[in-house]
Amino acid sequence: MAASSPLVSIITPSFNQARYLEASIRSVLAQSYAPLEYIVVDGGSTDGSLEIIQRHADRLARWLSEPDAGQADAINKGFRMARGEIVAWLNSDDLYLPGAVAEAVRALAEHPEAGMVCGDGILIDEGNRLLDWHRYRAFTLPDLLSFEVLLQPAVFMRRSALEACGGLQDDYHLILDHDLWVRLASRAPIVHVPHYWAAERTHPEAKTMAAAAEFADEARRLIAEAGRSPDLGPVVAAHRARVEAGLECFAARRMIDAGRYGTALSLFARGFRRRPGTALRYWYKIIQAAMGAAGLERLFLGYRRARRRLQHGPARLDLSEGAPRLVRRRA
Repeated sequence: MAASSPLVSIITPSFNQARYLEASIRSVLAQSYAPLEYIVVDGGSTDGSLEIIQRHADRLARWLSEPDAGQADAINKGFRMARGEIVAWLNSDDLYLPGAVAEAVRALAEHPEAGMVCGDGILIDEGNRLLDWHRYRAFTLPDLLSFEVLLQPAVFMRRSALEACGGLQDDYHLILDHDLWVRLASRAPIVHVPHYWAAERTHPEAKTMAAAAEFADEARRLIAEAGRSPDLGPVVAAHRARVEAGLECFAARRMIDAGRYGTALSLFARGFRRRPGTALRYWYKIIQAAMGAAGLERLFLGYRRARRRLQHGPARLDLSEGAPRLVRRRA
């Protein structure tokens, strides 16, 4: 990159994630882009995370370890320390893929009107095995208000846009990222780049699994607050059926993660009544909920594993050299 390239600040919040933390740190440090400052904000871990952070301290712009009020508080601390014109955060169980930061900077340079850019990503498990490809499209504000979700680790923001909307809200603990995307999109367009930038990890301790049922409460609160907002209220009103259907389907998908299949089916039905086309976009999840409610969850999960294997083959991320590398194995 040229000497005039903008400084990029990456923040990693972490708390007792020693199993995954080093791979996340190395995926940032392996990025080819410069200038880049990397800040790690630890919540006072006691599982060996500090030893991992200290091993890389000479390549970190700053790091700290102290109790915090949750993930949003930790990330906001990092944002306040950051000096970059472009900012992002990478959770301690996720990874950047090679070239992600450089491509994000390039996209923001090519789209000065954008407040943020997002890429595609992959889904991996705790053993770094490839589970799925996350492909997206360009989302608008009504899309986000209807709970079409972005892949958080594949998002990069202009600092000016982040500061204009006030950063993360500390009282959101589960959809803190989606709330921020909505507020950013109300001020400037989002640009999507169809390249793979990040790996999102799913594992039993991840919030998306461990607190799945609580996502719905925060989602309903977000829409209620948006409806009262001078900026967002008219958009919610203009797309009310779509927004409400999307909200019900989002809640249904989280109930599937929580194993509450009957509740998920009821929520999908409510979404269908509000806007059939929105609910039918999630036909695959409706089938999963129906099979789970019928006691056939293992059959569905077996089918899904076989389907993924046929689609992707036996593949995993090799993290042995710092930069994640997708490798294929013999079946």
